Amino acid sequence: MKKQFIASVAFILVTGLFSTAHAAIDEEAAKATGKRNDCFKCHAIDKTKKGPSYKKVALKYKGNPEAEAKIIKHLTTGPKVKLEDGTEENHKIIDTKDQSEIKNLADWILSL
Repeated sequence: MKKQFIASVAFILVTGLFSTAHAAIDEEAAKATGKRNDCFKCHAIDKTKKGPSYKKVALKYKGNPEAEAKIIKHLTTGPKVKLEDGTEENHKIIDTKDQSEIKNLADWILSL
């Protein structure tokens, strides 16, 4: 019984490590998606522009298990957003339907 438990734990650890490696963030692809969609017009990695820095966004969602889904929804639905100067406008909808590209961008933002 103990050997079976140890084998199960080992399997979970090994497969978890492989899936983490498989799900690695492609930083260059994320930046390219951001550039193509003019994300850097309003956002910067580490300073506030018209919108919050991506580091500030990552900090806001740190530890939130729904963070990725919330960022993806934000990128794909064009919600009304409050800007740093207090004005509001609709957020631009990202120009791709490729879910892996959108997920990569969201994960990159959250990794900062």
